[in-house]
Amino acid sequence: MTIKEMSEKRGQLASQMAALDMSAPEKRAENIVKFDAMDAEQNQLKEAIERITRATALDAEMRGTADPTRREGQPRGDDPNTVEEQRKREGRAFINYLKNGLLPDQYGFAGVSDEDRALVMKRKTTIQLTDGERRDMGGGGQGAYPGATTGFFIPVGFTNEIEDAMKYYGDMWNVAEVMDTATGQPLPYPTDNDTTVTGERIGEGQQVTSADVSLGQILFGAWKYSSKMVKVSIELLQDSAFDLEAFLTKKFATRLGRITNADFTVGGGVSVSAPNGIVTAATSSGQTVIGNDNAVSPDPTQQVGYQDLVNLEHSIDPLYRKGAKYMFHDQTLRYLKTLKDNYGRPLWMPGFSGLGDKQPDTILGYGYSINNDMAQLAANAKTVVFGPLDKYVIRRVREMSVLRLVERFADYGQVAFLAFMRADGQLLDAGTHPVMYLQQS
Repeated sequence: MTIKEMSEKRGQLASQMAALDMSAPEKRAENIVKFDAMDAEQNQLKEAIERITRATALDAEMRGTADPTRREGQPRGDDPNTVEEQRKREGRAFINYLKNGLLPDQYGFAGVSDEDRALVMKRKTTIQLTDGERRDMGGGGQGAYPGATTGFFIPVGFTNEIEDAMKYYGDMWNVAEVMDTATGQPLPYPTDNDTTVTGERIGEGQQVTSADVSLGQILFGAWKYSSKMVKVSIELLQDSAFDLEAFLTKKFATRLGRITNADFTVGGGVSVSAPNGIVTAATSSGQTVIGNDNAVSPDPTQQVGYQDLVNLEHSIDPLYRKGAKYMFHDQTLRYLKTLKDNYGRPLWMPGFSGLGDKQPDTILGYGYSINNDMAQLAANAKTVVFGPLDKYVIRRVREMSVLRLVERFADYGQVAFLAFMRADGQLLDAGTHPVMYLQQS
């Protein structure tokens, strides 16, 4: 089945889903089962389309004979002086460090070579260890190597893999703007609100009036996050078939992705020692929820209706609607897929792809983001956010560091790894409220 045929099939399923009658009590249970089956099928088609698109792009890339990143006369990638090769060497040295440590120990680990040790030591941090951990990092505080009591920054490639994996566990890393900084010192972000000031019409020879710009600032900090300890047995570390890099990437990304996504969604801000989440920082739309206005008895505590979404859309300035998206829990999306407007047209529309031109699924013509850290449909819950979601900025202190703990679990025959990162998040709102939320009755 081609991409075009799969897209057409999704369109047919969407029409059939929209035609199901959810209002008649005697048919509701049967139609819900049919709806869920068709929804699962269209999701499988959507994933198949995305896989084929990625595979086609990869095939086209691999068929290319020239290296587009290399200028004429520039050394090839296998030259040890190229940036790419240097990153590969750093990555190999880092993995050797994770498996073997810097120095030989009583468990038979040979440590790393002098060349690898030099590469790893270039990326040292200032995280202090206990006395029991210093021996593996170069000796008890007065070791032979500079920075012997410290953890180590991870290479660029390892950082990027963890970042990509975190996006899977938390959609805030996808929709927000990520701002990298070299240090974690307090960072003021200037704002201005000039929305109430207009120009003026003056006569010949008249003096102009003054109107200063209203300036403000939003302060970004750097909250510290840890992956908690990840323990690996010595047997696995000694087994060359064990992919330590993939294992740690998955564990670090899962744990850090979950905690940071939750904080960037519903974090309570400085008052509770957390980032200011997008739901917390957003402004109430002030709209009274009606619920499904096509239902016999709309329930504003458990439902969101067509009019509710239209009112939420128009609660923000038209300037902010360009590129705006909805954000809600996956179960809220499941409910919204069953809704129709007053003319019987479904609110949710599947995206279609032509010749490599994939369009996203939409609700009322706007894209949406699934974030399972948002509240589900319930009384008083803030269930839907709408606006340009990239107005939320995640400040990340770029260097993530990893510690290798040998002594702590020596009697269990295990080595533990621990990752640290620093980040903060704020909504850029200068008083014009670019992002609004809908709250159930």
